[in-house]
Amino acid sequence: MSQRLHDLYENEGQSAWLDNLRRDYLTSGKLIDIRDGGVRGLTSNPSIFQKAISGSSDYDELFAEIAADDGPIVDDYWSLVIRDIHGACDVFSKVYDHSDGVDGYVSVEVAPDLAHDSAGTEAAARGLHERINRRNLMVKIPGTEAGLTPIEQMIAEGRSINVTLIFSLPRYERVIEAYMAGLERLVEDPDADLAQVASVASFFISRVDVEVDKRLEAIGTEEALALRGKAAVAQGKLAYQLFAEKFSGERWEALAARGARVQRPLWASTGAKNPDYPDTLYVDELVGPHTVNTLPDATLDAFVDHGTVARRVDADVADAEAVWAKLPEVGVDMDDVAAQLEREGVDSFAQAFDELIETLEAKATELRS
Repeated sequence: MSQRLHDLYENEGQSAWLDNLRRDYLTSGKLIDIRDGGVRGLTSNPSIFQKAISGSSDYDELFAEIAADDGPIVDDYWSLVIRDIHGACDVFSKVYDHSDGVDGYVSVEVAPDLAHDSAGTEAAARGLHERINRRNLMVKIPGTEAGLTPIEQMIAEGRSINVTLIFSLPRYERVIEAYMAGLERLVEDPDADLAQVASVASFFISRVDVEVDKRLEAIGTEEALALRGKAAVAQGKLAYQLFAEKFSGERWEALAARGARVQRPLWASTGAKNPDYPDTLYVDELVGPHTVNTLPDATLDAFVDHGTVARRVDADVADAEAVWAKLPEVGVDMDDVAAQLEREGVDSFAQAFDELIETLEAKATELRS
C-alpha cells in the first residue's frame, strides 16, 4: 500500500477514490493493484467511458458480439458500461466488506440527457440499481434543480447515491436536505436498515478556479488578480463547514441513532488544470475526516509521489471566508459562476455521450456490412 494513501485514510479519515475506469484495468489486473495500493473506491462518468471506448480497441470484440442483434446502439452502450461496472464492483467488494460499507463503492451515472428530467432520472437511477444489482454500487444523479427530487426518492427507497455536479454552497445545502429528507422517509419503515444506505455529495473543485480566474483576469485590478487560485479551495472549505453544521444536532442524531451514515463530501475535478498551480493543490488543501477525494490517474500518481497528508479542510477558515466575501466585491458573481459551470458540466457529459453513440453506430454499421 502507498504509505501516503494509507496515512490519508488511517490518520486523517479521508478516502482516495480513482476517477477513471477502463476495460484493460480489469483484464490486466491493474485495478486490483490500484485497490491494493490504497485506493478505496472508483467513480466514472460519460466522458470517462467516451475516452475508454472510443480511444482503444479493448471493447471491439465484445461490441461486435452484442451489436450483432441489430438493437438500439444505446442499449449496446449500456451493456458495455455495465460489464465494466460489474467488474469494478467485484474488485472493490473487498474494500466494502473490510470497511463495513464505508468505502468500496463504484459509481455510474444516469444518462446525461436526463439532467433536467426528474421523472426520467428517477426511473433511470432505479433501473440501474436493479440491473447492476451490486451492494457497493452508487448511481450518480446530477445535483441540478431537477435532480433533487429523485435524489430524495432514491434514498427513501434505500438506494445509495452519488450526487454529482455540485458547484455552489446553496445547491449543496439543498442536496444535504434531499438526503436527510430521504432518510426520514426511509426510517418510517421499522424494518429499514439505514446503515445499508450510503451517499456522497460530489463538489467540483478545479473547474471553479478555471472560471473564476478567467473572470478575475478580465477585471484586471490588483485586488482581483490577488484572488486567482483561491476561490475553489475557499468554497471547498466552506462546504465542509456546512457539512459539519448539518450533520450534527437533534435532527441528525435521531437518524444516526437508527444507523444512518453521514453523506460525505466528495471532492471531484481535483486535477489542477492550471500548470502554474501545484499538481496536488486540490488534494493537499482539502484533506479531512469524513471526506472522499476522487482523483484522475495523474493526480493520484502525483499525490502518492509528493502529496501532503495533513488535515487542512478546516484550517484557515477565516481566510476562506475573507476570499469568499472579497470575490463579489471585486466583481465576480459566484451564483452566475455556479450556474455557468453546471450548464457546462451537463453539456460536456451530454456531448461525450452523443459522440460515443455516434462512434458506436459507425462501428456497428461497419461490422454489419
